[in-house]
Amino acid sequence: MKTPYEILGVAADAGDAEIKLAYLQKVKDSPPDRDPEKFQTLHSAYESIKDNKSRVSHALFHVPASDFDALLDEALDTMQTLRLEPEQFDKLLRAGIDD
Repeated sequence: MKTPYEILGVAADAGDAEIKLAYLQKVKDSPPDRDPEKFQTLHSAYESIKDNKSRVSHALFHVPASDFDALLDEALDTMQTLRLEPEQFDKLLRAGIDD
């Protein structure tokens, strides 16, 4: 999921004027009557970071979405495969708790 900064195409340290200019340009390219869904995304992004107070609130209270499937795949990819010889495997199967 994209951040409001990515949606508006501005840097994380952009000022109020730069954010507003980027928002207006994006709205000009995608007006609400042409693509209401995209306009709503742009408007929500702008409202999230339009001024310093909004940016601080966004930084403090926004929890980024996580793709748990991707995290799980990454965790499983980093695990090393255990390679056992048949004798070692047999020994493990026959081992008792007290061994």
